[in-house]
Amino acid sequence: MIDQYGQVYLNEAEALRLVYSNPTIDLNTITIDNASKFNKAVEELYSNVPKLKQYVPMNTSIEEFDRNNQSNWFMPKEYIDFDIAKWVLEQCDGDTELQRAGDELMAFQKRNLLPLLNFMYYLVETMRENNIVWGVGRGSSVSSFVLYKIGINRINPIYYSLDFSEFLR
Repeated sequence: MIDQYGQVYLNEAEALRLVYSNPTIDLNTITIDNASKFNKAVEELYSNVPKLKQYVPMNTSIEEFDRNNQSNWFMPKEYIDFDIAKWVLEQCDGDTELQRAGDELMAFQKRNLLPLLNFMYYLVETMRENNIVWGVGRGSSVSSFVLYKIGINRINPIYYSLDFSEFLR
């Protein structure tokens, strides 16, 4: 089962089927909706079998959950502090690109998504440093000139007259 926050957990029957079908599975990777019976048996038998993780529903709104996750980016401090808006604008050639980048950056800022752009920049830099290949672009994200400048997409949306509003609805 998957809850509204994306947490995966199993009920007792699903956990048993999983263990029977894969007896070498690492029990530390299983979260169950009611682990008390299993964990109590482990204690009573003085077994060295790891206890199962108990699923604990979150007591927060989806909005608060998203806000908390968006403030915890796993990337080096220099990328967190990086002025992505300034960098993107410096990459522009001519007034058309500057206008498009400025409009998009304002839309990202309005939605508090500049940290996401910082992470995208970090991701692209990391993939380049490690010679990791990624696609040319996917879906409505190819309509973003900012993502094109960062290197996520290899399709220039200005050249193809793609409307940015399709991306950040």
